[in-house]
Amino acid sequence: MEGSENEPAACPAFLRAESSAQPGSRSGSSNLPDLISFSRDELGEIFNLYGRKVCDGEWRDYAIAFTPHKAVFFIYRRACEYALYRIEKNPRLARKQGAYSVITATGLILKHGHDLSRVIAALDNGLKIISG
Repeated sequence: MEGSENEPAACPAFLRAESSAQPGSRSGSSNLPDLISFSRDELGEIFNLYGRKVCDGEWRDYAIAFTPHKAVFFIYRRACEYALYRIEKNPRLARKQGAYSVITATGLILKHGHDLSRVIAALDNGLKIISG
């Protein structure tokens, strides 16, 4: 198995280096940084979309990585493939282009912004009414 025993094998190499640091304690007794994570509401929005796509048979697996710099939700079609999409939360970009972004496997940024629900809407090709 790739990586260490407490690290998933599906975790990309660029995150393995970042995630090697342990989270700092809340009391401030350590110099190590805290990890960036998704809130309960953010995860709820992401899992609502993920659940719909699993029911449609489009997605089958996911992984979550929390690092000192960003939180990432990886979406897979199959567990043995590369991630189709990444939903990232990067607080350093919050004032510029927005903390949230959806990125494809090739690195193309589909959408970024300040509102998670609008950003992940780029992945949700829901029903559309066509008249004609």
